[in-house]
Amino acid sequence: MSSPATIRRLNVIALFQSFAEERITAGDPPKGLEAAWAARIGVSGATWSMAKSGARPLGDRLARQIEHLCGKEAGWLDEAREPAGLTPAEQQFLALALKTYRGTNSDGRKKLRQWLKEFGAA
Repeated sequence: MSSPATIRRLNVIALFQSFAEERITAGDPPKGLEAAWAARIGVSGATWSMAKSGARPLGDRLARQIEHLCGKEAGWLDEAREPAGLTPAEQQFLALALKTYRGTNSDGRKKLRQWLKEFGAA
């Protein structure tokens, strides 16, 4: 089970992804979307960067501010959700991982699995 801080972080990242997809679809360049999102939710770029990375947890006040500015009901960020689907970057990563896994022998697959476990634990 995820911690409340992790749930909030995942939900705010999902809001950002939705915002970014909308802006790119509208013709905006990807460069500058992080700053535009930070402005949209009323925080500095540094605050958004720390919140996104998990270096700064989203407190109650900031969570309610983001919900309000994004048209979500109070507490929306606190609710665990199923992922909406894979992002293009996740799809590319999985395709590469699958290609690598299939393109190696049993020993290579074991090493790949071990490396992923170690990397995930770090």
